[in-house]
Amino acid sequence: MAILGGIALLIFCSLYFLDHHVTGGISDPKPASAPGRYLRFEPTLISDALSGLAGMTAAVLGIVITVVSLLVQLTAERYTGVAQMFLRDRRNVGVMAYYVVTCVVGVALSLSLHNEFVPRAAVFSMMCACAFGLIMMLPYFAYVFRFLEPVNLIGRIEHDAASDVATAAASRDPQFIADAQGPAISALEELTDITSNSISGKDKIIASRAVDAIKDFVVAYLDVKGRAQQHWFQINEGIRDNPDFVAMDPESLRELEADQRWLEWKALRQYMRIYAEAQADMPDINYLIAIDTRYVGEAALAKKDRKVVELAFKFMNSYLRATLNARAVRTAYNVLNQYRLLVESMIRGNAHDLALEGVHHMIYYGRTSFEMQLGFVTETVAYDVSALCEYAHAQSKDLDGRMLDMFLELDQPLRQDKIDHGLAGIRKAQIKLACYYLAAGAGDRAVKIANDMAGEDRERLKGIREQLERVESKEFWEIIDRGRNFEYMPPKQKAQMDKFFALLP
Repeated sequence: MAILGGIALLIFCSLYFLDHHVTGGISDPKPASAPGRYLRFEPTLISDALSGLAGMTAAVLGIVITVVSLLVQLTAERYTGVAQMFLRDRRNVGVMAYYVVTCVVGVALSLSLHNEFVPRAAVFSMMCACAFGLIMMLPYFAYVFRFLEPVNLIGRIEHDAASDVATAAASRDPQFIADAQGPAISALEELTDITSNSISGKDKIIASRAVDAIKDFVVAYLDVKGRAQQHWFQINEGIRDNPDFVAMDPESLRELEADQRWLEWKALRQYMRIYAEAQADMPDINYLIAIDTRYVGEAALAKKDRKVVELAFKFMNSYLRATLNARAVRTAYNVLNQYRLLVESMIRGNAHDLALEGVHHMIYYGRTSFEMQLGFVTETVAYDVSALCEYAHAQSKDLDGRMLDMFLELDQPLRQDKIDHGLAGIRKAQIKLACYYLAAGAGDRAVKIANDMAGEDRERLKGIREQLERVESKEFWEIIDRGRNFEYMPPKQKAQMDKFFALLP
């Protein structure tokens, strides 16, 4: 109030003293020019116009406030934090302040006329200000509409949160850091709330953008995390009572602080919440969550933040567990694709222990899915691990050998007397891998696979070979995200089939 009143008083006094010393008084009764005639204000005739200018500005302000408050209220019913975000925006505050200051100046100006004195500069300035206020209405309404578009709200939340975190994390003031942690948590929860509302409203575009915004926020945070002060990584009182933290075991909470990953954990925890909500209504969002979690893991690996990489794997495992519990085969198929790509990035980044751990978990979920009678998921795991063995062979022979040993154990606890399609799929993947090894000149690897198949029924293996040989196209016969048929073998690889079967005992 003091600032607005002071600005209005300063403007009016400046104009009034300009008129008092330079431009005020009675105008020339016979002006020499058209502008001079226009500015020849008569005290007895212009008093009503001055009060009208102030009243018109106040009326415009009322229209603006009415329209804007309705728009903000309607948006705030769907997305939390909109009103506060609106009031923090400098343009919105500036427009409202402009109208208020203009009204106050107009009130003061309406009482400044005398019989022999007209403050011409003040009157002309007030007229221009009122006209500009009228002209500004429609562009401002357009700005408000753009401001309240969900996609723009999401971008603003993410940008402001990332900027605030970058400033706070590098600060040396412990109190400033503690105060900044709360808004960072609130921003993540606002994005989660937008996603949840969009999922319930079947709005895939907005939900996807909000999910991506969480990933963008975490990746931007990883860029500045190396410059953060130690106090930033402590879970201070301002966020300790947050539901996601207060329910944690104290020892786990201390580990989050020691590992310096509480913010990443909070962000991925929001992903887990969204994943559960989207499971039935919008499974495509779950696929996007897996993609973005992979991006977070890869960004953390690039920054050599292994603790966050391990966290990304933990959440990918949680996604798979939730997917298997829901028996969502297609979602598991898509999530496993991202899991495989994440393990490949670990191989490229020489994080071989993490890659092996990832393969270990993939095999575990492959066995779990078989026990749940989700054979296609088990087969998907087999083909993905087979592809990882091929990729690892080109990168590191030692890593490839350990992966192969793990792969050959995939079906050991699952053997049954009857032929099962899921187990046949595992053998197909192993035969494909053996043919790859033969084509690559790694015959010892192929021999190991052949020895593992020593006890297999010959008719079953013959049928598997015939099925593999019949596949001529690498494209699957449905629209799928991977775009590749599991059973397709390149001609060079397929040509090794006779050589491999000759290795069988």
